[in-house]
Amino acid sequence: MTGLLSGYHRAWFRHDLLAGISVAAVALPVAIAYSQLAGLPPVHGLYASLLPLVAYALLGSSRQLILAPDAATCTIIAAVVLPLAGQDPVRYLSLTAALAMIAGVFCIAAGLARLGFLTNFLARPILTGYLNGIAICIIVGQLGAMFGFPLKPAGFFRLTYQFVSRLGETHRPTLAVAAITLLVLVVLAHVAPRVPGPLVAVVLGVAASAVFDFREYGVSLLGTIPSGLPLPRIPAIGAGDWAPLAMGAIGLALISYNSAMVTARGFATKNRYDIDPNREFIALGVANIGAGLLQGFAVSGADSRTAVNDSVGGKSQLTSLVAAAVLALTLLFLTGPLGWLPMAVLSAVLVKAAMGLFDLHGLASLRRVSPPEFRLCLVTLLGVITVGVLPGVVVAIGLAMLQLLVRSSRPHDAVLGHVPETNVFHDVTTCPEAKPLPGLVIYRFEASLVFFNADHFKARVRAVVRRAPPPVRFFLLDAETMPNLDTTGAASLDRLRVELAEEGIATAIAAATGSVRTMLDRTGLAARVGPHRMFPTVASAVEALMRTPEMQQGEATHG
Repeated sequence: MTGLLSGYHRAWFRHDLLAGISVAAVALPVAIAYSQLAGLPPVHGLYASLLPLVAYALLGSSRQLILAPDAATCTIIAAVVLPLAGQDPVRYLSLTAALAMIAGVFCIAAGLARLGFLTNFLARPILTGYLNGIAICIIVGQLGAMFGFPLKPAGFFRLTYQFVSRLGETHRPTLAVAAITLLVLVVLAHVAPRVPGPLVAVVLGVAASAVFDFREYGVSLLGTIPSGLPLPRIPAIGAGDWAPLAMGAIGLALISYNSAMVTARGFATKNRYDIDPNREFIALGVANIGAGLLQGFAVSGADSRTAVNDSVGGKSQLTSLVAAAVLALTLLFLTGPLGWLPMAVLSAVLVKAAMGLFDLHGLASLRRVSPPEFRLCLVTLLGVITVGVLPGVVVAIGLAMLQLLVRSSRPHDAVLGHVPETNVFHDVTTCPEAKPLPGLVIYRFEASLVFFNADHFKARVRAVVRRAPPPVRFFLLDAETMPNLDTTGAASLDRLRVELAEEGIATAIAAATGSVRTMLDRTGLAARVGPHRMFPTVASAVEALMRTPEMQQGEATHG
């Protein structure tokens, strides 16, 4: 209850009430549309929205975040469950609910293990490529429904081929409904962004369908939606389903958590407060378990509904409780009119939502600022649309790990020089005022020195020493930007010390603190370097080394 009641002010209630109603107005049509994307009957999108809203209100740390069905997670759900369930709708429903609950368990376990740092695991360029790929897949997947003919589930290229080959079968009334709906959504987004476009589209679609009886024109309608609230149910799954569901749940949990945290952090920064990443993991996990219990599907942070909450003035998590209550009342009393809703309207809503996932500005910026990250973004995008959404998750995770390893294995380093008339030392390549000191190489390694970059470290030091003007008397390692040192790194540094000593170059270390200093002491390397060559700062090291006989002799020879 701390997420809801901590520091609550009565003056907020009016704002939270209005925001909750507004969020529900947007969430209602979107939840129905995303049910279609997840491969489920429309009502299950509403089921998936109830308990997650309540769970997050009680457990979440963001005051604005709304948990609800999300385009990316729905696409992953369909990709995981469809191959397992085949054409059995009952089995599909059970597997979908089970997937949400397993993903929820993973999220709770990650939160209890304090793995909230995984919010940064998927680099933004990779996440951008993934979401752009998802957007393309969603749009192509809805083209058949918008043009009025069915398409068999398939990969991106086969689905595109099916669509192009069947364009002659276009059902014009259905296409007209979809086109008008999409036009209304686009215009509203530009002219009146605060107006809930999906709700307007659904209301207009239901009204037009009832007045003109779209069924006579062959336009497919949503049909009967069962009224009433769902009862909790434990999904039944076979022993052979656990492994594929667990694998899919890991990717689903990671993507949904990262998506939620991107949204939560953005609005927390805007409204000047902090969120707890580990608590967010637990809240998302409980929400997904709740969604599965009520025959729904996995949810994530919904950026559009969160934006509505913030724009209307929602002040706390109470907004989620109000939205849940409005959706529950809709299930009890308002499901009848929704049966008139044209399916083409839902497809248009999904296409408009997918258009919001595109980040063309981000792609252009990446291409200009960091071509390597832009290439990673494109590889992720192509992975999603070629090998599929679920393998695309694996591609995204693999690329994130590869990117991390590449950067850590070949980190930035620098040769430092002294800025005259100061006690400051800077990279000689970026600071023209910084001048190398004769006979002394000051080297900074801007990463942990561990097993996978130890050889690179030795090669860089050798190259730096070789390029320095002779004679070199001392090699000074600036360890201030080295957060960690493992046994492999310590052994490499020791071998390098011996190698340099054979060339008449003594090794000194400055600013080794924390775990780095502990490892130097435990391995005996600090003792072999010598206490008189272990310094608290680079400045103190330079001052002491420049007074040594070796350096004094070198200065006299140089002079």
